[in-house]
Amino acid sequence: MKRIYPEYAYGAGPRSPCWWDETADAPYWPMLKGEDTVDVGIIGGGFTGVSAALHLARAGLSVAVIEANDPGWGASGRNGGFCCVGGSMVKDRALAARYGHETAAAYWQAEIDAVHMAESLINTLGIDCDRHSKGETQLAHRPRDMTRLRAKAEAMAGGTGPQPVLTEAADLGSLGISGPFHGALTNPVGFGLNPRKYLFGLAKAAEEAGARFYRQSPVRRAVRSGNAWLLHSTRGSVRCAQVIVATNGYSSEGMPNWLAGRYMPAQSNVLVTRPLTQSELDSAGWTSDQVCYDTRGLLHYFRLMPDRRFLFGMRGGLMSGAEAEKRARARTRADFERMFPAWKHVESPNTWSGMVCLARNLTPFAGPVPDQPGMFAGLAYHGNGVAMGTYTGKLLAGLVQDRDEVPQVMATRMEKFPLGPFRRLLMPPFYIARALADM
Repeated sequence: MKRIYPEYAYGAGPRSPCWWDETADAPYWPMLKGEDTVDVGIIGGGFTGVSAALHLARAGLSVAVIEANDPGWGASGRNGGFCCVGGSMVKDRALAARYGHETAAAYWQAEIDAVHMAESLINTLGIDCDRHSKGETQLAHRPRDMTRLRAKAEAMAGGTGPQPVLTEAADLGSLGISGPFHGALTNPVGFGLNPRKYLFGLAKAAEEAGARFYRQSPVRRAVRSGNAWLLHSTRGSVRCAQVIVATNGYSSEGMPNWLAGRYMPAQSNVLVTRPLTQSELDSAGWTSDQVCYDTRGLLHYFRLMPDRRFLFGMRGGLMSGAEAEKRARARTRADFERMFPAWKHVESPNTWSGMVCLARNLTPFAGPVPDQPGMFAGLAYHGNGVAMGTYTGKLLAGLVQDRDEVPQVMATRMEKFPLGPFRRLLMPPFYIARALADM
């Protein structure tokens, strides 16, 4: 596989010790050996691939999901567990200017639909995934950001969608939210969950519907043979009529070749504390179970989980390696202590990192791979893959069945980043610009 980070980024180091691994045992998936024949082969066993498998299997198609590592190994098994609106990094006004208000509005509705879809799957499948929080809350880290949140609340209140709740700084304490914040805006759409339990719940339902899952079986080549595809792994292959590529931030430059240069992996770091006592929660003034994030471009995201552990995450480092990982974890801990000084003494035994995926146009993609008949791809959720990845899986399942329900924004063809295999060099100035804008 040709990837743009050093091999360390794709090994065990960054994800150990991930808290989610301690909360649920992985299902048993065999390795791919010999040849399997199905209607649809899916490369990648995360939210997108598993959701696509579930919807296809329920529609009566035979499906094989081929995962390069173990179940829940990638971003779907190590993210912050925010099931919320998002997927695009383009501001609302800019998106409307780019596509027109009607097309942009259809995409914004899709973000809401994605959350409702995940919620419906949890309820109908009976997935026990430690769900909590009534919507998500954005916290202003500067006074002028609160001014923007007030304007955003006014714009949302004028629409027909879910109505936001604006909270001024003086009232945050009554909500059980304290810290260096200047107010908040709560979107009632969204919630927190255990992403590993959610992923495995979807996979169990897909397997019960007839989907087959393979682990430790990286797809090295995808070869068109007549009217079929042959997906070659180390010890076996899958013959299929159609292919879905669902590898997101863990994609390879050559799988397929079209994808090379069109995605940008970016690291994100997470820590989880030990369970906090009631007195420790009271001392920090934080007793809310709301999922929260701040207004920084290089944002922090955090939440108090049902077991009273506190999760805190932020964008990670730009380099990969054991020492770089150590430095990134130290920065995450330092930011945690700055924002929550009452918990400086609280241990965070679990800390890890993973890859989110960016597109050059900063919007998600779901669609056919050009010049590759029967091949489709879905990726680039910009750190919001729980809901959007699940939703994209359903959209891809529809495309496989000649049913196109993809919003125009997501159907827009992905463009290449400058610098090709060296495009990581674009990230330092991007991060510097964001950091300066956050001051």
